[in-house]
Amino acid sequence: MHSTDEALVAAYIDDDDQDAFRELVERHQDQVFGYLMGMVRDRTVANDLFQETFLRVIQAMKRNRGSYVRRGRWLSWVMTIARNAALDHLRKRKKWTDVDTGDGAYWDRLPDDDRPIDGKVDLDQRVELLEMCIGRLPPEQREVVMLRHETDLTFREIAELTEVSINTALGRMRYALINLRKMMKVELTDDAERISTA
Repeated sequence: MHSTDEALVAAYIDDDDQDAFRELVERHQDQVFGYLMGMVRDRTVANDLFQETFLRVIQAMKRNRGSYVRRGRWLSWVMTIARNAALDHLRKRKKWTDVDTGDGAYWDRLPDDDRPIDGKVDLDQRVELLEMCIGRLPPEQREVVMLRHETDLTFREIAELTEVSINTALGRMRYALINLRKMMKVELTDDAERISTA
């Protein structure tokens, strides 16, 4: 068994080791699918894009002509392919629009003291609510959130992948988190009011 992505990549490219490729896919499938699902918000479409992504990956790795050079993180390269597949789909559906975002500081996660307004709102409901709110974010903000939390890419990698400056990537995350906090506060307040008047 190979321990690193690069060792698995080498085994697949050099020795046509299908088990090595299978291990790569299994190791990263949740991250890639989670990102695609967050971008398109449709399980069937996300499954199709997942398959398309890994077909492109196989073709590029087998050709081994500049598309994948053995340097850097394999997952970052795969995420570039997944992102292109998602953006192609979104452009075809005319759902992708430009959003003007500024630069600035960021928070990498919601603060720990961001508690539900009413204790009756359980964790599962909060997770479901958070996913719904992420789906309402402007596309560029949603993408940064999904790339950061589904794939654990660094902000430098996200900036390179999305072809923006690191400050823009950080700014998009900052505004995404501000928007998520506002949306969740409104939703939790509405839930608490509905519970108290029931």
